[in-house]
Amino acid sequence: MLSTLAIANYRSLRDLVIPLQRLNVITGANGSGKSSVYRSLRLLADTAQGGVIPSLAREGGLQSTLWAGPEKFSRSVKRGEHPVQGTVRKDSVNLRLGFAGDEFGYAIDLGLPIPSPSAFSLDPVIKRECIWNGPVLRPAALLVDRHGAAVRIKHDSGDWQLISSHVPTFDSMMARLADPRNAPEVLALREQIRSWRFYDHFRTDADAPARLPQIGTHTPVLSNDGADMAAALQTIREIGDPAALDEAVDDAFPGSSISVYNHDGRFEIAMHQHGLLRPLKASELSDGTLRYLLWIAALLTPRPPELLVLNEPETSLHPDLLPALARLIARAAKHSQVLVVSHATRLIAALEREPECNSIMLEKEFGETRVRGMEPLDMPPWHWPAR
Repeated sequence: MLSTLAIANYRSLRDLVIPLQRLNVITGANGSGKSSVYRSLRLLADTAQGGVIPSLAREGGLQSTLWAGPEKFSRSVKRGEHPVQGTVRKDSVNLRLGFAGDEFGYAIDLGLPIPSPSAFSLDPVIKRECIWNGPVLRPAALLVDRHGAAVRIKHDSGDWQLISSHVPTFDSMMARLADPRNAPEVLALREQIRSWRFYDHFRTDADAPARLPQIGTHTPVLSNDGADMAAALQTIREIGDPAALDEAVDDAFPGSSISVYNHDGRFEIAMHQHGLLRPLKASELSDGTLRYLLWIAALLTPRPPELLVLNEPETSLHPDLLPALARLIARAAKHSQVLVVSHATRLIAALEREPECNSIMLEKEFGETRVRGMEPLDMPPWHWPAR
């Protein structure tokens, strides 16, 4: 389980360190930085896939994603005695992402490339990557250390070994050096991150894949677009928790149930509702009903991930469905660490009634995202690796 998430200089997240627990809810006003926290987690996940640089490029490049304010705010500025203005930069330009967990901690530092005539001269480069043991980076806890293109690993004896001096500056060491023999820590961390699962705005329009019959195979993990919903629900019924599936449907739609029909290998759902003479197909369901069934398929997965991140799961749902969705999320949190980004008051209130819920309210001050009520000394301990 992750205990700390740290982001520096990413959009409005100038220096944000967030404590995490089993069930986490991140909320705040529009523009407070919720989406930036979600995107930063996606970027961290992309490091294990070797895609962090292309992901930044899709967001407009490093210059577009960097913190746009001054390097630091003086006390006089915060007291309103002087206007906000730029100063001479003391630190190097960087975008830093990291987390700490029960077993490993990880940090990546991205910066500007050395000027060159290359056509890729605007691509950010990876300056530093570190993996350590425990919640805080300390020299004694460091296990794998990357400086530029060179990566070294610490053996049980305490001696360091250089395992590569040619890692491309656009590739994470996890994409290049995940070796069970020479770098088992890199492999273990890469597989941990690759197990993370993200769900963000399922399609429910008339042409949404979830409304159409699809080829069905065993589907323990719902796809990001929900196209294989029928197969995922049937998988839950056969190898997962069918009682939980029936309870979740009845909780949201009392007296209702769902079936999955197999038409020559193509799966299609049908919803039986009290008072109707025939079941309704996915193409006939309302956007909210279909979206809720998609959340059932995602959250009752027979293969729970280590981390499950849900971005605004309340979209298109009637407020009366939100308490049932909260109960579904709380059930998922028994098997996975869950992080929910939401601004739905009713969903947040229902989740906050859960005993293990960690509610994080974001706000902005001088354009910078901070956790409401959390002073610097209240933050979890965190140290960024120096370049």
